[in-house]
Amino acid sequence: MQALIDGLRRQGGPAAVALLSGVLASGVVLGDELKPFQASYEWSWKGMTVAESTVKLEKSGNTWTYTSKSEPRGLGNIFSERPKMISVLRVTGDEVQPQSYSATDGTSSDNRAVKLQYDWTNHRLTGTNEGYKIDMPLTPDVQDDASVQVALMVESLAGRTPDKFSLLSKDKLRTYHYKREGAETLKTPFGDVPTVIFSSQADYSPRITRFWCAPDRGYVPMKVEQRKDNDVQWTMSIRSITRN
Repeated sequence: MQALIDGLRRQGGPAAVALLSGVLASGVVLGDELKPFQASYEWSWKGMTVAESTVKLEKSGNTWTYTSKSEPRGLGNIFSERPKMISVLRVTGDEVQPQSYSATDGTSSDNRAVKLQYDWTNHRLTGTNEGYKIDMPLTPDVQDDASVQVALMVESLAGRTPDKFSLLSKDKLRTYHYKREGAETLKTPFGDVPTVIFSSQADYSPRITRFWCAPDRGYVPMKVEQRKDNDVQWTMSIRSITRN
């Protein structure tokens, strides 16, 4: 079950929002922009429904807030975890700069709690991450488990596939490499949706996470799946989406 909780935190939220202006290699003509949105997803773990996630991207002035909340469903009701994460960020041109990040598994334990602050003036990342004290240099590729979803979308808006992002693992940064793997039309509750597939894999990890992102819906993922070797660990499938 811990694999599910980690997935809910790290890749769980879908991802944010932005539509590439122009023409993708897939031939889709685009003309959208980063917009607030809300989406819900069904999570399955080892083929069994365990949770439902609601993710939201909101804007106030020059600041964006990305929130993800998960509630147990089906088999997941036997567990007490209700993961939640909040990332406050700014988007400058085609660059995403997280400002703060907090996460909890929804229990009274602090073992999974995260609180981070990003000081882009002095280039320092400080706070706590699951019991570890954090105070380290801050570089442009550093994101958190929520802001990285927005960063992937903003890169797509700029017509690029990101090379890498760095995320905290305990008290160290871990590099995740991204690739564009092709395109696929998915069946969803609201019809067939064309998607572009991106993959993410950390250095020396057997796990690969794939995102099926919809260009005509602001690159919000329609599906996210993690595999370890050839075994599907968990899947996140879209149930609904609204964009402002």
